[in-house]
Amino acid sequence: MAVKVLVVDDSGFFRRRVSEILSADPAIQVVGTATNGREAIDQALALKPDVITMDYEMPMMDGITAVRQIMQRCPTPVLMFSSLTHEGARVTLDALDAGAVDYLPKNFEDISRNPDKVRQLLCEKVHTIARSNRRYSGLLSSPSAGAGSSARTSAPTTGAAAPRTAQSASPASTQAPRRKAYRLVAIGTSTGGPVALQRVLTQLPERFPSPIVLIQHMPAAFTKAFAERLDKLCRIRVKEAEDGDQLRPGLALLAPGGKQMMVDGRGSVRILPGDERLNYKPCVDITFGSAAKAFHDKVLAVVLTGMGADGREGARMLKQCGSQVWTQDEASSVIYGMPMAVVKANLSDASYSLDDIGRFLAEACQ
Repeated sequence: MAVKVLVVDDSGFFRRRVSEILSADPAIQVVGTATNGREAIDQALALKPDVITMDYEMPMMDGITAVRQIMQRCPTPVLMFSSLTHEGARVTLDALDAGAVDYLPKNFEDISRNPDKVRQLLCEKVHTIARSNRRYSGLLSSPSAGAGSSARTSAPTTGAAAPRTAQSASPASTQAPRRKAYRLVAIGTSTGGPVALQRVLTQLPERFPSPIVLIQHMPAAFTKAFAERLDKLCRIRVKEAEDGDQLRPGLALLAPGGKQMMVDGRGSVRILPGDERLNYKPCVDITFGSAAKAFHDKVLAVVLTGMGADGREGARMLKQCGSQVWTQDEASSVIYGMPMAVVKANLSDASYSLDDIGRFLAEACQ
């Protein structure tokens, strides 16, 4: 059965091009289009699409407001289009917070110059999102919502209820982890990661005893805004990593988009140019592998929601050195691909629900 898609954009050119790209795939059916957020809500209710592609800037009602109302009235996976700017990053993060599943850069030049690449990426995203069986049961408050007394800001945030994906489930562990003096906590994620990281990190205390590195698949223009957002919401400090940064307890360093992040035994961070031969920039495997070489059995790695298998080989290196690897469980993952790859390779020491991971990190690290 074809994936039914609703295309929402106030630009007639962009609506036509997106519709043409999607319709060229025989397994995708564009069932309707809308020019603003209000039309999007009406069409979503009437057509019941499997996936909605959504622009942000539209007349009458913007995309974020539309996403929030769609999640409340007819929960449907939403793929946002975003500009590759700092403001575009902020808007995209707001949209993900409102319940959107994923995003793609809105670049008219790429559509003109690289139509095959754009077609492959867009159709792949739509199919993956549709296969995830993502159906929201409404918006839930994240652990940081209303937690102004414990976080360094009282800014509220919301996150969508996590879905159960189509793959076979891995049972979540409920037993609290053993305490250990870890020299590093390394967390890797992709699709669904911004909301997942937010929910994990807002549970950590200000005096969290271990340094943290974060690897989120994200464009270069987005990571600085994402780090700033996390820093405002969390009790720990969060910043976009720079070459030469020192690992410190209670500090989370986010790998910059378009580059690679490595750590060394002296506790320094190295930021390297992104290698075009690698699919992911930043790449979880590269950071995990460097952590294994630098800190051997003193690393606690966590693989959260995401497409693909990035993190599996890095987890293998960490396990060979005696480090611990946790995975997010299927039921709380937006896309179970990355955690599932680690679980299927028998590299996961424990699989935890997203709501438990932050609490267990705080308990495990001493």
